[in-house]
Amino acid sequence: MAKQAPDFANRPDNTAFTQQRLPAWQPMLSAGIVIPGFVLIGLAFIGIGVALLVTSQSIQVFEMDYTGVGNNHPCFHCSDPKPKPCVCKLNFTIDFFLKGPVFFYYGLSNYFQNYRKYSVSKDDDQLSGNLKNFESPSDTCSPYQRDNNKPIVPCGSIANSMFNDTFKLYQNVNATMKPVNFDGKGIAWWTDYNIKYRNPDTTPLRNAFNNTVKPIFWPVPAYELDPKDPANNGFINQNFLVWMRTAALPDFRKLYARINDPPYAEGLPAGSYMLEIQYNYPVLAFGGTKKVVFSNVSWMGGKNDFLGIAYLVIGTLCVLMSIVMLIVYAKFKFPEED
Repeated sequence: MAKQAPDFANRPDNTAFTQQRLPAWQPMLSAGIVIPGFVLIGLAFIGIGVALLVTSQSIQVFEMDYTGVGNNHPCFHCSDPKPKPCVCKLNFTIDFFLKGPVFFYYGLSNYFQNYRKYSVSKDDDQLSGNLKNFESPSDTCSPYQRDNNKPIVPCGSIANSMFNDTFKLYQNVNATMKPVNFDGKGIAWWTDYNIKYRNPDTTPLRNAFNNTVKPIFWPVPAYELDPKDPANNGFINQNFLVWMRTAALPDFRKLYARINDPPYAEGLPAGSYMLEIQYNYPVLAFGGTKKVVFSNVSWMGGKNDFLGIAYLVIGTLCVLMSIVMLIVYAKFKFPEED
């Protein structure tokens, strides 16, 4: 017969921590503490909300829709989803000085990047430069895992649907179209560029993609995303990194470039401009729209009134609740018991 272990075999050590004898402090929440606390929290939230709202209102934004709906729209002839190169030009006027640095965004609506099967449709090992996953992409990439029995690199729905419209901006100066340069460097998160996404250690980079095919909807393979800058190719291409960080809401905008070259480093002066768009990305099939946004930023980021309004609402509710509690306490308080 097996010897039975003593009852205290699994007993915790006799220490203050394991026996729960640590000193503790339990606040006594009285009306004299709770009511002033609510008032202070409410006033703090109202102050933060006013600061956020005023700052947001000071941010300048200029946006245009270029989906191409309507016969009179300059991009109407490009909204046909047939795969053909198409260029449209938007002439517009900015009536105010848009302070720099100016950020240029593209925006999409009714586009659900937060759909779970879409957001997980990628191979993280492949995107970190693992050549084994070039040959055998993860099953999470399905249905964009292989094409004609060849592995797709980069695989998955997110990469396959990468936004590929391109833009060129010109200012009309004395009937001469003066180019306004876009700077696409440093627009992605530092962690994405330096840690999460890596190119394979193969020179030249194109050799790493041997016996693979590009994503079905891409016009060029990953190692040719930026023919002007060899360091901006593969999985560390800035526009690719921005696209791969999926949006939480169906209506979103993503950074395309900055405008920080002289003489536009201080901002875009009032005047006439022309935006030349290579229209490649179809959106009408799912009821979406496309727009471009010129904006500057502040210490809190881009224009967003919601955060300031949320702080104001919560702060106001705290102050109102403190008033209600004060009235209830004054009317129904009971004498302290001995």
